[in-house]
Amino acid sequence: MKNRNKSITKATTKICLLCFITISATGCYSVKKSVDRSYPNSKEIQWPEDYQPEESKFFVHNEIDINASAEIVWSVLIQADAWEDYYEGASNLKLIDNTDGRLAESTVFTWKTMGLDFTSTIKEFEAPYRLSWESDKKSIRGYHAWLIIPTENGCQLITSEAQHGFMTFLQKVFVPNKLERLHNEWLTQIKYKSENVEK
Repeated sequence: MKNRNKSITKATTKICLLCFITISATGCYSVKKSVDRSYPNSKEIQWPEDYQPEESKFFVHNEIDINASAEIVWSVLIQADAWEDYYEGASNLKLIDNTDGRLAESTVFTWKTMGLDFTSTIKEFEAPYRLSWESDKKSIRGYHAWLIIPTENGCQLITSEAQHGFMTFLQKVFVPNKLERLHNEWLTQIKYKSENVEK
């Protein structure tokens, strides 16, 4: 009986180890795939040295074409106090030392996203084309960048996020597509709002 239990334990350990390796490899591959898919647009983002996409533990990239000017899209994007009204991934948002609800250079804001509370600080604010913020906590830290590129029919809105920290592993294993899905919904809502702004 003891030998049988030992065999079962060894087999279970091997299966768990195999699952762990498979999940890890799949997670790594999905990051690489996302980084590759982001080119050439993510190359236009001024990534800090600590957040190079190729070196990140988790990376997502989304983009959408919008039939509205860069200026209109920018005005929708930086109205942070409205995010909770249309973006599922934002709640409890508070802008520090800010009364008009809009992001500005060096703005600091607190919010809940992906089930975690973050403090985020604007790192790049170049109206109406570039916006980036850094969110930092012990378990996970991220750099979220936005690009607005004018096109013949309006503009292209691009967002990419690079992350580090031990929680990125859990994210890759248990909810690998959640952040990409949320960002896609965010872009879709910004597109809708921008294209329906009262002229």
